[in-house]
Amino acid sequence: MKKIAVAKGDGIGPEIMDAVLKIFEAAKVPLQYEVVEMGKWVFDKGYSNGMTPEAQQTIEDLGILFKGPMETPKGKGVKSVNVTARKTWNTYANKRTFQTLHGVETVFSKAGIPIDLTIVRENIEDTYGGIEHMLTHDVALSRRFITRPGSMQVIKYAFEMAKKKGARRITCGHKANIMKITDGLFLEVFYEVAKDYPELKADDVIVDDLCMKLVSRPHEFDVVVLTNLQGDIVSDLCAGLVGGLGFAPSANIGDHISIFEAVHGTAPDITGKNIANPTALLLSGVGMLRHLGLMTAAANIENALLYTLESGVHTGDFGDKSTPSVNTTDFAEAIIKNLGKLPDHNPRPVIPDLPMTPTHFKLEQNPLIMTQEKEEEKIVGVDLFIESAEQPNAVADKLLQHTGDLFKLVTISNRGTQVWPKGSVYTNLINQYRCRFESIGEEPVTQIDIMELYKRSMKDFKVCSLELLNMWGDKKAYSLAQGQ
Repeated sequence: MKKIAVAKGDGIGPEIMDAVLKIFEAAKVPLQYEVVEMGKWVFDKGYSNGMTPEAQQTIEDLGILFKGPMETPKGKGVKSVNVTARKTWNTYANKRTFQTLHGVETVFSKAGIPIDLTIVRENIEDTYGGIEHMLTHDVALSRRFITRPGSMQVIKYAFEMAKKKGARRITCGHKANIMKITDGLFLEVFYEVAKDYPELKADDVIVDDLCMKLVSRPHEFDVVVLTNLQGDIVSDLCAGLVGGLGFAPSANIGDHISIFEAVHGTAPDITGKNIANPTALLLSGVGMLRHLGLMTAAANIENALLYTLESGVHTGDFGDKSTPSVNTTDFAEAIIKNLGKLPDHNPRPVIPDLPMTPTHFKLEQNPLIMTQEKEEEKIVGVDLFIESAEQPNAVADKLLQHTGDLFKLVTISNRGTQVWPKGSVYTNLINQYRCRFESIGEEPVTQIDIMELYKRSMKDFKVCSLELLNMWGDKKAYSLAQGQ
């Protein structure tokens, strides 16, 4: 019998987790549970990552975490335990499925438009690195990391999942029209991977256009893969299409450890009242069973849930308001009574179990994921980010004294918009400039050359940070300023 780690969570977490495990028990799911200590109350005991060392060791030993919603204390300078867990164990693919559920009324169900969407969100990188600095008292900086190996992991997962699902279409949502290097890299990898899956229709759409189309024609989409922040927003949008976060299961998939959770909040206003809706957590658990190869139990439980919803049984957050709602316990009992029954709409096929997926991997060191450089790398300049309340021409006059024989001052921008050598007096300025120095004739320079330029510039300005201007072969690996 397989053992998994269970973290019941905060707020309504213990109530809905107990309800789900009771359904699992009634369905004779062959799992054992080891409860681990995670969540707000663990923060309050002094563990800054929201989990005890024993909990972390148990999860790493077992490889599967089934968790309820968790709260991160506000105003205490600590990171979200949910994000920490996903990143610590490199669960790089966040899979969230959104389907029409008969008995859960929405605008689209009323219109007879079926929804069957899967959003795959990159789960590790992007702005969720949480690497932030104040460059001046007015200017905050967040670093956004998009990597080729990280993009490759999640996009390959999305294509493999789409293939197994029998999807007709896989779409990359992005903002590469604006973020040409970061989102551009993600989109480039998407089409690299697409070449290995000719049976799937692969296309892309700008994320704002995607949102508009999702709320007007969601049935046109099948599988959508996005970067972290955009995927976070779009997946919550999709939850609204099928009835809300109470019906949105979530899986965080990694090579060694996977986390299955409800993504809704802890609902402190109804905690302890036994009225919470356990559907999202139950569907997340069903996804976990399929991940483990327990296909029969997964189908039986999901069919019982669908039959229950079709029958009009509902908690207070959804359903026919003219019929009485039931509490969490009674909702779970109704599902248990309906085990073995099939819904009228879209019953899930009951298929034999697959070989149990191995979930325990003993690692001796951190995996390093990287690709081979295909072309020669060279440094051809630097962006110096400086603090100044002076006008652009005054800044340029000072910097031009420090270029030396190796560099030329090419452009100065403010909040990404060029203000020197040309610009507009109508561009509002803040007290931080990006000053781009390129090597003369694009000849390579060294980091020592750049540090000498840095030291010379320090005579007139506080240099807040710098970024090297790299090239691989003939390809510039840096963006232009707006208006350059």
